[in-house]
Amino acid sequence: MENKIKVVELFAGVGGFRLGLEGWKGKSALSGYKKNLKSPYEVVWSNQWEPSTKTQHASLVYENRFGKNGHCNEDIATVDVSKIPDHDILVGGFPCQDYSVATTLKNSKGLIGKKGVLWWSIHKILSEKKNKPKYLFLENVDRLLISPSGQRGRDFAIILQSLNEMGYAVEWRVVNAAEFGMPQRRRRIFILAYLKGTSIYDYIKEVSPTEWILEEGTIAQAFPVMSDSALFPTEFKIKGDIVSISENFNKNGTSGLFENTGLMINGSVTTLKTQPNYEGCYTILKDLIQNGEVTEDFYINEQDLDKWKYLKGPKKEMRTNSQGFEYNYSEGGMIFPDPLDKPSRTIITGEGGKSASRFKHVIKTPKGYRRLSPVELERLNMFPDDHTKLEGVSDTKRAFFMGNALVVGVIEKIGIALKQKIENEVTLQS
Repeated sequence: MENKIKVVELFAGVGGFRLGLEGWKGKSALSGYKKNLKSPYEVVWSNQWEPSTKTQHASLVYENRFGKNGHCNEDIATVDVSKIPDHDILVGGFPCQDYSVATTLKNSKGLIGKKGVLWWSIHKILSEKKNKPKYLFLENVDRLLISPSGQRGRDFAIILQSLNEMGYAVEWRVVNAAEFGMPQRRRRIFILAYLKGTSIYDYIKEVSPTEWILEEGTIAQAFPVMSDSALFPTEFKIKGDIVSISENFNKNGTSGLFENTGLMINGSVTTLKTQPNYEGCYTILKDLIQNGEVTEDFYINEQDLDKWKYLKGPKKEMRTNSQGFEYNYSEGGMIFPDPLDKPSRTIITGEGGKSASRFKHVIKTPKGYRRLSPVELERLNMFPDDHTKLEGVSDTKRAFFMGNALVVGVIEKIGIALKQKIENEVTLQS
């Protein structure tokens, strides 16, 4: 393909989407950055803003890795859409928040969502861009499909209807990276949208929704699946405008309507539960461990081991709350130390720091028990070694970045499948 596919990356963090689509120095994450990735993608503009910190560490790391050109470190809600260049694909891992609609704009199809909810920043760009991006590639936590608890799936329905009103067909899948051979058990929902007028959109209309979901779709070709319920998918229409959906969708429903895989076109939803259909190799935690390169700071003192074991262990005990009331507290145990012969548990933002914690990873080495190093955490997300290393950025902050990041290999695989679909589109048009 002669022309590059122009990408705008929102909520960029330290650049996981960019690494997955462009590669690093032309190399592929799936090969451990050893083999070439012939990528047609080019990030022409990116945005990263962390509202709760004075020093914008993630943005500094991003600039250090990719350069300042085309990078914006301002609150996306305040950025003038006309300053964002035209692009083919909009990507980003937007936060899971309360997406309910606060106000509609009088005599307009537009709306104002709750302040600070970053979905509405995506919505604003799509609404105001004269040349809308042809494709969207978004990521979120899988909880999005069942949020909020009083209206299971309402938030996702708002997003689907928003995109439907703007002329997009949408497919989604919850992918656990470890189930497709990657090193971390990280479940995230990946959302792809195709604008009306593209040949991908037209092709979706020609095939059955189940066929797209299980065989023909972009995500199905990146991550093959099977389903016991393929003959009996859940089908329904998303009705009403976004305000009525916000107020009424699945009100008092005890379970969600959206399964882990699905397609929406013209407001018609087809969704079914799928299972991975993967027969390749698996990466385990042991494959990524640094040997002899980890400093003493990461080793746990023997006198602190009991505290770690207590926090990781099962509990059934009486506790007292801040008002002085006693209550029974119980929780199950966690495997301690973390097994080296399996993919790792999900990295969380509180992974860094020396203090004992139930959720931090701990491994046993010949030298003793220790926490994971920043490089090991980067490897679990399939980032290049020392991607987040920068003067002034602590190891704790580097761990925080990886807790917020995504598994780059998932982006790369979906990016390759999407590239093939787009190349077919260009061939059909020429």
